[in-house]
Amino acid sequence: MFLTYLRRELRRRRKAALVAASGLALGIALVIVVTSVTAGMQRAQDQVLGSLYGLGTDLTVTKAGSAPADGELPERPTFDFDADADGEEQSGERLVVQGLATLDAATVTTAAAQDGVARAAGGLSLTSISVDGQFRRGQVQQDDSSDGSATPPNGGPGGGSSGGPGGRVEGGGAAFGIDSFTVYGTDVTADGLGPLASSALTEGRAFTKADTDAAVAVVDSGYAQREKLAKGDKVTVGGTKFTVVGVATADSGQAAADVYLPLKRAQTLAEAEDKITTVYVQAADSQQIGTLKTALTKKLPGTTVTSSADLADTVSGSLSTAASLAGTVGRWLSWTVLGAAFLVAGLLTTASVGRRVREFGTLKALGWRSGRVTRQIVGEAVVNGLIGGALGIVVGLGAAYAITAAGPTLTAQLGSPGGGMDGGGMGRGPGGGGGPGAGAQSLDVALTAPVSATTLALAVGLAVAGGLVAGAFGGWRASRLRPADALRRVE
Repeated sequence: MFLTYLRRELRRRRKAALVAASGLALGIALVIVVTSVTAGMQRAQDQVLGSLYGLGTDLTVTKAGSAPADGELPERPTFDFDADADGEEQSGERLVVQGLATLDAATVTTAAAQDGVARAAGGLSLTSISVDGQFRRGQVQQDDSSDGSATPPNGGPGGGSSGGPGGRVEGGGAAFGIDSFTVYGTDVTADGLGPLASSALTEGRAFTKADTDAAVAVVDSGYAQREKLAKGDKVTVGGTKFTVVGVATADSGQAAADVYLPLKRAQTLAEAEDKITTVYVQAADSQQIGTLKTALTKKLPGTTVTSSADLADTVSGSLSTAASLAGTVGRWLSWTVLGAAFLVAGLLTTASVGRRVREFGTLKALGWRSGRVTRQIVGEAVVNGLIGGALGIVVGLGAAYAITAAGPTLTAQLGSPGGGMDGGGMGRGPGGGGGPGAGAQSLDVALTAPVSATTLALAVGLAVAGGLVAGAFGGWRASRLRPADALRRVE
């Protein structure tokens, strides 16, 4: 009887049922879209942080570079050239530590011994800066009014650019080019830990434990393409030739370095034996990262312990803006629309009960109790809610699929306080700045809108809840009806 009456009433009041279901569908679809887009934002942010942090890394330990004293200039690489070497090609190369101050290599052992640490590894971030060019002497030209005598450039009274009384120096000067690339010394014994782990090998092989002191290198694919390098070629770092054994491509965004070397070799070239710039820490339990961060901060005074959650707060750009909109405006909008849909469904159900006073009054006169009438109304409202939920899921899935298919590109910027060689920020790579002048890294990521089973379960729950709310409105109105109310409506 219940199902028969329910089916008949839904067919008879199709328009009213469709209006109530459509309102719920709109609210549920908005919730699905906002929830899926928010999940896509989180995935994009994890992708950005993963390319900077390295797979398997939960925490990093660094030490900010000390600021120069008052009146002192920051320490910078210097190059000495012979100005008397006329026309001779001259060159020089320096390996400098990127951004951060160095730590003792023993810091890795200290961090690894801390409770809650699964393993730890060190890394050394460097920048190779090379200058090459030549000096050219100027030529002394005599004026027509001169007496034939000449003074060498910069020599004797009246020297300099005038060339002496009656003469002048023409031409001359210096032409030097500056080139730089980033170098990262990686612990070859810590497979899958550190920034190189966020790159996939596209040619050759990765480092092995046997490469601890070998003259081998892995180069980033972008740098390899720019310098026309391939497996088996030679790359010169700090005056030493290294054989390229692999070419790696960053999984997303920009690579941590152009050239990766075994840590021991990088320390030797930079004259930084037993020094590192970053300790990469993998936690034994991902749920205890906050506790482990506090413990490491106390154990390693003077250092900065950073987690991916800390870096997430520094992500800016359109990704951050979109995430903020999805997390605040979008969520409030979807829940507001959903609440309004619940209210409208309840009011429509109440209005429907008001139009069916004679019907319900007659049923009560025939022996239907108030509880049975209420259950009938709630049943109708729940079915309307389920219909609205089904429509909302279809619309929400369609919108999420459209967003994923379109793949709008968002820009994420990871700012670094004071980047570059003089700053102490995160800069381009996990170990420091991205070379001279680097202050922030910009990455482009495609937005997706993944819909999880949890989101679909939430949509079904909201559909049932909407039906129950609407049924509660109508049931309350119906429970107050009396058989006499139906008789007053009889004409």
